[in-house]
Formats: sequence, C-alpha cells, structure tokens
Amino acid sequence: MNESTTPRPYRSYVYAYPHKTAYRALPAPPSLGALWAEEPKDALSLYAHIPFCEVRCGFCNLFTRIGAPDELTTRYLDALDRQAAAVRDALGDSAPVRFATAAFGGGTPTFLTAAELERLCDIAEKRTGVDLRAVPLSVETSPATATADRLALLAERGATRLSIGVQSFVEAEARAAVRPQRRADVEAALGRIRDTGVPVLNIDLIYGIDGQTERSWRASLDAALAWRPEELYLYPLYVRPLTGLGRISPAADREWDEQRLRLYRYGRDHLRAQGYEQVSMRMFRRTDAAPLGPDDYACQTDGMIGLGCGARSYTSALHYSFDYAVDMREIRSIIDAYTETEDFSRAEVGRWVDAGEARRRHLLQSLLQAEGMEAAGYEERFGSSPFADFPAELARFEAFGWLDGDAPEGLLRLSPEGLAHSDGLGPELFSPEVRAAMAAYEPK
Repeated sequence: MNESTTPRPYRSYVYAYPHKTAYRALPAPPSLGALWAEEPKDALSLYAHIPFCEVRCGFCNLFTRIGAPDELTTRYLDALDRQAAAVRDALGDSAPVRFATAAFGGGTPTFLTAAELERLCDIAEKRTGVDLRAVPLSVETSPATATADRLALLAERGATRLSIGVQSFVEAEARAAVRPQRRADVEAALGRIRDTGVPVLNIDLIYGIDGQTERSWRASLDAALAWRPEELYLYPLYVRPLTGLGRISPAADREWDEQRLRLYRYGRDHLRAQGYEQVSMRMFRRTDAAPLGPDDYACQTDGMIGLGCGARSYTSALHYSFDYAVDMREIRSIIDAYTETEDFSRAEVGRWVDAGEARRRHLLQSLLQAEGMEAAGYEERFGSSPFADFPAELARFEAFGWLDGDAPEGLLRLSPEGLAHSDGLGPELFSPEVRAAMAAYEPK
C-alpha cells in the first residue's frame, strides 16, 4: 500500500463518537425526563467532572482551568448538587435505576480538598443513588494533589482504581511537555497511592515528547514498572490548537509520526515482555492483576450520566453536554455560567444519534479494543452485518493490513498494526455529517 494513501497514524484521539466538536447548541432543548423515559436504566455509568488543576500541561486540551478563586469549588459543588438532583428526578422511578460503574475525572478531582471530595461522594450517592462501595470507582489524580488525606478519603469511600498522570519520569521531558515536576515528588505520590491499598494503580505515560529517545522512554517505562501498576496507559503526544505546546510547536509531520510509532512499538513490546496484556492501543493491564469485581457496563449500548460542565451524557438517541472550550478565558466563562445555573432539567448542547450513527459508534468502540468484536453480537443488535453496513471501510482496513486475518471465524479484530494505527483508523469510521460538523467547529 502506497504510504500516501494510508491515513496518518495520529489524526485524532478517538475515545467517544460522535466527537465533542460535532456537538452544537440544540435549537429546542429537550427535557431530560423525556430523553430518559424509555431508556434502559439498569446498568448506567456515572461520571463526575471536576474542571480544576494546579497547573495546565502544555499538551492539555481538556476542559479545565488553573486554580479556583473566591470559593469557586464550593459554588461548583453546589451546582453539581443541583444538577445531580435534576438528573435523578429525570430518571424517574418507573423502572429500576442502577449504576454499574462510576468515575471522577477532570481536570484533577483531587484538586478538591478531602472535605470537598467527601461532599462529592455524598452528592453521587445521596442524589443519584449510586453505591460507590459496591461498584468499580475510578478517580484521577496528579503528583501534586495525591496527598495522604485525600487518598485515604477516596479509599474509604470505595475507590477501586487511582489513575495518576505522570507522563514522564525524566524531568527534562516533563519540562519539554510543559509539565514541571520533580521525580522525587512523583515517586512520593506513588508511594502514598500504594499505601492506601486501593487495588488498581494506573500510571499514564506519554511518548513523542521533544528529545525523547528509546533510551529515555525505556527509563520512564521501567520507573513505572518498578511500582508494579495493575494498568499502564501509553498516550501519544498531540499538539492541539490553543494549548501551551500548540502555541509554540510546528504542526505534526511524517518524521514525528515515525518517532511516535517507533516509541509506541517499543513500549508495547516492552510491556508485553514484562507480563502485561494489551487491551487497546493505549491500555495495558498486568496479566496477574485481580479482577475489580462486577462491571457489566457496556460502553457501546449502556447509558452514561455526566455531572459537571465538562461531562457528557449518552442516551441511545442523544449525546449531550455543556458548551466546550480550550482557551482559558472561555473555560472560566463557561464554569461561571454553570455555577449560576439553577435549572438543569434540559439538554442544551449535543448531537442526535440516528440508527446509522449508532452502528458506526458500536463498530468503532468495539473494533478499537484488542479483543475485537463478535459479528454475531452486532447482527443481533442491528439486524445486519458489519460487512454489509461498512463494506468500503472494512475493505480499506483489510488492504492496509489492519485486520487480523488469523482471528477466529466471526470475530472482527485488529491486527497489531491495526491497533498501532487506531488513531488513524477511528476517524475513517466517522460519518460525512460528523466530519462536516467537526470541520466547521471553531476552536475557542
């Protein structure tokens, strides 16, 4: 296959579909009660978004701001409480409401004090009804905010997974990524996390940083492995508009693509040799790690309840959220508006998902997992074959060598090279309408 015809490997980090830049203000905002009336509610996922950080990393385009002056965290939690109550009211009582999994993300949830984290847990439990001690609960943290009192509170309230963004154990690389930190502080934070006894530690690392080599990448990998984390996420560096690096770095080119692919393959092979299984392009799990317990949430089909102004919610017909921005002034304005909102009974921003988009989402989110997708399950849900629905796309993937020709019959699975190109493959499944909406989006 000619290189010029192969999609570039790092086009877009795809973790949800439709992409958030395809969302728009809804002309006639529907009520949450109407949206959720006929939805299955027996295996929901709860996500609470905390949009605060102590610093903003150079690569970050997440919805977050630095600091929280004038009791902003208190006002934010007040609004989160109002939103959670409105959401639970919308879910109703005509059918059992059960949450199968929960997560606190951001931003940095542990930017909140221990007392504020306790209030966050209380809001989740008392307003929505989730039992945080009975479901998998994942919480994101950072080296600077992973303090003993915060971590102890999270462990006591049922956290089963703590995820820490280290990015690099090499201080010069951390500075190059506009992520100033001392390795000693990182190691101390990891020690405090292990002291909690929370069963799953996840460490995030980034490859493709300016000046990074196989040798320095190996040093970060080995530093992480010394803690025997149950999970490791390996993220390619992206340079995005309006971020710190986006203001100073040139656009990605083929040479950088090759560097990232080379480092990805090195990291993948090193982790597999150290007893980790590959779950997706980014995620690696230690093969002897104990299971987390019951988790019957399926991202392809089950609903998501998002709390906070950076969170998204999913029904079968509509994906919705609040306004999105990257520029710090815009983010501050959106957060302020959220804290002043009294009525959370309607979906204001989102994108409707028809049957065709639901097929694309199911295929995309299944195919990007290393285990692949059983064609029979797709056919049972949609009454058609993925090969009939997406003949051109799957033919291209096969031509690129991205499909596993040795997969068992009926299993659609990516080859190792297909997994490596997940960020090029995913956008190939976007519909023309979603592509057009994303292209028309103006970053702010």
